[in-house]
Amino acid sequence: MGKVAGHGERLQLVTIYEISKILAASFDLQKTLQEILNVLATHLETRRGMISLIHESGELELAGASGMSGDEFRRCRACVNEDINGAIFQTGLPIVIADLSKEPRYHHCVHKLDTVGKTIALIGVPIKAGREMLGVICIERVVHASGDGQTFDQDVHLLQVVANLVGQIARLHRQAESEPMAPVEAPSDTPKEAKTRYRLANVIGLSGAMQQVFAEVHKSAPSRSTILLRGESGTGKEIVARAIHHLSPRKDRPFITVNCAALSESLLESELFGHEKGAFTGAQLQRKGRFELAEGGTLFLDEIGEISLAFQAKMLRVLQEREFERVGGDRPIKVDVRLIAATNRNLEKAVSEGDFRGDLYFRINVVSIFLPPLRERRDDILPLVGHFLDNYNRENRKAMAISPEALSILINCHWPGNVRELENCIERTATMACGTVIREDDFPCSHNKCLTRTLHDMEIDSPPAVVALTDAGNMASRVIPIRPLGLEREAEGPPESERSRLLWALDQCRGVQARAARLLNISPRQFGYALQKHNIRVRKF
Repeated sequence: MGKVAGHGERLQLVTIYEISKILAASFDLQKTLQEILNVLATHLETRRGMISLIHESGELELAGASGMSGDEFRRCRACVNEDINGAIFQTGLPIVIADLSKEPRYHHCVHKLDTVGKTIALIGVPIKAGREMLGVICIERVVHASGDGQTFDQDVHLLQVVANLVGQIARLHRQAESEPMAPVEAPSDTPKEAKTRYRLANVIGLSGAMQQVFAEVHKSAPSRSTILLRGESGTGKEIVARAIHHLSPRKDRPFITVNCAALSESLLESELFGHEKGAFTGAQLQRKGRFELAEGGTLFLDEIGEISLAFQAKMLRVLQEREFERVGGDRPIKVDVRLIAATNRNLEKAVSEGDFRGDLYFRINVVSIFLPPLRERRDDILPLVGHFLDNYNRENRKAMAISPEALSILINCHWPGNVRELENCIERTATMACGTVIREDDFPCSHNKCLTRTLHDMEIDSPPAVVALTDAGNMASRVIPIRPLGLEREAEGPPESERSRLLWALDQCRGVQARAARLLNISPRQFGYALQKHNIRVRKF
């Protein structure tokens, strides 16, 4: 019995993993739904499968099917609103029919069953996005002699997970169809299905926030305008910069990158502008700088907010005049280079404090694109996990999978290091996990050894997995699970905005963060992240 349960759990993990890879690989809705049904047919041995989505008319429409002939598909499409699919859609609840031949609402579909001596069961669940009903997914399975109710429970659970994934992609397509924007193709070397206005090469982004970024990239890429990429560290600014270059008319010319924060002022000047022979000790040969090497192409300046005020003046001249002089030289060199800059700093604040030149700020901030942090695009976490785990398996010749409980931890993490941190977490955990399945206990945070907390929560005590509160009415101790900031709060006192609630709680607790976190019903770790997000310094209280 233990082996059977273990096999069923393993099968669910593999099925969810394969479906997450499908979601990350294509933005073609019909193709995605068909491949999902094919995975279910392969792993669950379904006889038939159907996915129905709500049409703009308000009625269900059969969007994908497996195991059907053309005539069967047309019959099911004609009556999808009157059969079991319609019942599930109306009630919003899962339905299990243990013997399909005894269900009168399904007689029109069972008269040609080639299953003599076998019992066919139907399992159907609603497809939702939040509280919005988007459709229905149903499968038909042969019930073996040893089958019991537990088998159906496992099927319902798995289908509900799949339905949640389908709901996310369906909602995204509805949003995309409502935007009146002309399509722009991706680079010619991308797969055929990726040639769409809402995809970027090597960038995973199914969420609405990232789709907005993709739209802005496609609009700005064909121009010559300077682009400033804004966002926290680890959000993928360099990858987006490369995508802009490959979507531009300069795609056949060089793409050159420079990390401004990694070089001193003198080295940065030589690196960007080059130097003449004998310009300084060790300069035995003439050397071209990155501006010259990027001629006709794109120059990406990462962490531009870290350059000194003195060097900012030199950068301003290059951007204004499109010419410069090598270190030790006196001959102006004209260049035709498109500049893409990136920073995780608040440049507006830096300008106001005198740390960044206002004229350079306006010169580089022609087109500004903000890359959202991972915690604001949680719909992308699942396909990103599938992508990173697939890369790990391919590079290490392994077949690691991840459990639903482990996925829940990843989806609910704050991710201050964003996509880079998620990738490192997947690789680290997959390397150290016991067995072939990443489970909840495999993550360092499950043992109070979270590396992120060490780096980002220096002033916060190690938080427990739950927050213990005391009921003032009966003095009995109760345990409250961790919740995102602000989902539940006192009916009186705390203001509406998150920043105001943080300040209010600190004021109420005289600056004691642990007490303020308990007041807001969140963990000290979450409270610390929120303080960092809103740039609140506790020592001011």
